[in-house]
Amino acid sequence: FFFSPLGGMAWKIITAHSSNVSSLVLGRSSGRLLATGGDDCRVNVWSVNKPNCIMSLTGHTTPIESLQINTNEELIVAGSQSGSIRVWDLEAAKILRTLLGHKANICSLDFHPFGSFVASGSLDTNIKGHTEAVRCLRFSPDGKWLASAADDHTVKLWDLAAGKIVFEFTGHTGPVNVVEFHPNEYLLASGSSDRTVRFWDLEKFQVVSCIEEEATPVRCVLFNPDGCCLYSGFQDSLRVYGWEPERCFDVVLVNWGKVADLSICTNQLIGVSFAQSTVSSFVVDLSRVTKSDSVPHGLIRDDEPLVPPTPTGSSLRRIYDRPSTSCSKPQRVKHNSESERRSPSSEDDRDEKESKAEIQNPEDYKEIFQPKNAICRTPPRNNEPFPAPPEDEPVTAKEAVKPSQAADVQTALPKQELPDPVHRLPIASSTPLTRTEPSVIPAARNEPIGLKASDFLPAVKNQSQTELVDEEAMSQIRKGHETMCVVLTSRHKNLDTVRAVWSTGDIKNSVDSAVAINDLSVVVDLLNIVNQKASLWKLDLCTVVLPQIEKLLQSKYESYVQTGCTSLKLILQRFLPLITDILTAQPSVGVDITREERLHKCKLCYKQLKNISNIVKNKSGLSGRHGSAFRELHLLMGALE
Repeated sequence: FFFSPLGGMAWKIITAHSSNVSSLVLGRSSGRLLATGGDDCRVNVWSVNKPNCIMSLTGHTTPIESLQINTNEELIVAGSQSGSIRVWDLEAAKILRTLLGHKANICSLDFHPFGSFVASGSLDTNIKGHTEAVRCLRFSPDGKWLASAADDHTVKLWDLAAGKIVFEFTGHTGPVNVVEFHPNEYLLASGSSDRTVRFWDLEKFQVVSCIEEEATPVRCVLFNPDGCCLYSGFQDSLRVYGWEPERCFDVVLVNWGKVADLSICTNQLIGVSFAQSTVSSFVVDLSRVTKSDSVPHGLIRDDEPLVPPTPTGSSLRRIYDRPSTSCSKPQRVKHNSESERRSPSSEDDRDEKESKAEIQNPEDYKEIFQPKNAICRTPPRNNEPFPAPPEDEPVTAKEAVKPSQAADVQTALPKQELPDPVHRLPIASSTPLTRTEPSVIPAARNEPIGLKASDFLPAVKNQSQTELVDEEAMSQIRKGHETMCVVLTSRHKNLDTVRAVWSTGDIKNSVDSAVAINDLSVVVDLLNIVNQKASLWKLDLCTVVLPQIEKLLQSKYESYVQTGCTSLKLILQRFLPLITDILTAQPSVGVDITREERLHKCKLCYKQLKNISNIVKNKSGLSGRHGSAFRELHLLMGALE
């Protein structure tokens, strides 16, 4: 470890790869996850506060050119020199999908903020409209737009629903290396090799301001989480900017060379850079950095009046319509079935044989990617990925830390904990505690789905009564046990009925029989099987399942909602294009019974999907994993309009 003069601390990872490092990326959620790609065709996964590699991902046959980690830090996508793209599930430690289509180096990648989409840019300029390599891609916080920056000196804004360009921003005189959306406002920042940072208004589609006094190219930019300022990474320096008017709040000298990525968490900015086979991580204590108007640094002339700063939280522009997020690591989303982890492509088996996830450090892997679902009884500590630099006189970079001191610092690094899934507020002793029924019953429960054990036990009228003797307690348990056995036996009998029809090979009749039983739990059990194999789905099956999906999406049981979302997503991806094409096609000449039957089914599905779309739209504003699932479905259902 060593400390820089202005509060930056670096921890070096020696030999991150057996050959040169070619790309790297930081996780934006926790601030502790780092992925590196090398000329050895491997992707290595690290925790920035640990010295050893956690996992090594193989399968690519050419050097890794670009990497990206999704918002929840569950998935990683890697693009290679040959143009192939692989998506990995870090929690399952396996490849999820291989994407082919580009014919040259992958230069940029980004995950949609809440949908199952990946954007990729390449030297083959396959994003139409760019004439040279696409260097950076970013989805807007609401997931509706995509910004692309390229070597052709332009920044383009794309409407994902319409599938076309919204506006082309010109003004840079060199390749544009990076773009970044403001976390709240309709504002876009871009950094270029022409040594300028430009800010663009996304309502008026015009430049807001331009900062032009820098001596080196802009390598990366990142807005503060509250949107009060922009951090820009240059050669050996970090600069903090405002844009109305353009001004520099602070300059921090950091010996990170050509910084490659930035991330913020727990009031610390983490920067990473690489040289040959070495990767260096740097930390800047943001509590010691000026982020607002106090003493601006040289970008405003003496004869120009200072404009009062906009108070934090107020906005001059339109705000993105989306739930707010924090930098704390979100709870991981568990996949419902193996089908969600697998690609529908027939090349899955071959990919899994060629691609391996070699877990180098099992303890760190389990801690980060497979946390236990334990309920903590105390609120989580607000840990930091690195200890903050000392408040006394700063130590220069030349004053090396002794080996014994370095070892002490390394062991003192706290392990970051996942947020407590249950947040408990302190309640005064005089406040009565009332038990409220949750609006959504979680899938991870100790009771059978749809049943409450308390319903089968006699109510206790007097809370202060003495404890029951063993005989009385056993008698009450037996009464409840017999009633519950009747319910479960009935459910088992219903499933046997469906299984008998299933054995004939007629999937639609199996679903019909499950629906006729009028028990949603049976429908859920059957859909969980059918969802695992997309080839079982036909258009006539959709007409039967869609009304059941409408019920599942409105259920109070989390597992029911998850199953409904999975089935609806499958239907939208496989059948919505077919439905819209048939409904918009010109009527045929003569009588075509088969076509008329297909048209009738499409009209029925369309009507049912329109009904469901209202439910999806209303629930897309929810926070957490439910909101993410419904927002993704809302995007997919855009074609219905």
